[in-house]
Amino acid sequence: MTARAGETFGTVRAVRDIEALLAGAVPAAGPTADEGEPDTGEWRATAGEGFRIVPLWESDGLVGVYGPEWQQAEEAAAGHLACLVGELDCRWGAHRTAGMRVPIFRHGAGEPLPPLYRALCERDCLGDLTVWGPVDGRWVAVSLNQCDGDAPMILVAVVADRPIVELDDAE
Repeated sequence: MTARAGETFGTVRAVRDIEALLAGAVPAAGPTADEGEPDTGEWRATAGEGFRIVPLWESDGLVGVYGPEWQQAEEAAAGHLACLVGELDCRWGAHRTAGMRVPIFRHGAGEPLPPLYRALCERDCLGDLTVWGPVDGRWVAVSLNQCDGDAPMILVAVVADRPIVELDDAE
């Protein structure tokens, strides 16, 4: 669960959250650490060497949801991502995509990964990244994620002080 559980998605709010993330501090070095809500422990951020990841929205849980209802939930989540990407494209120009296939396979094989990709995999944020940058000297990405068919869908944002690039099979 994230600190965004139960909140209604809003593009304006999501953009404001990303702008605040973009203006905030990003650790230059150090270990990767999750931050939780003080009262509940629900995930609210992960920060590590050169990046910060935050949840923007979390769907309802999908335990026992099948067929058309599950399809509607998936379409609604994809629609939230599309609206957000459209708004950010208007602000920052066309995005590019950084796929998560290589990080997922490397993580599963126990191979080394850059800290950002390791953190994304460890938080089950396995959706491809939609990336802009540089924006004010940083790179911004969003992704839609679901760790399994019953889990909620989670929309996250990433801000990094270095380019967010798609990993190559040979890297």
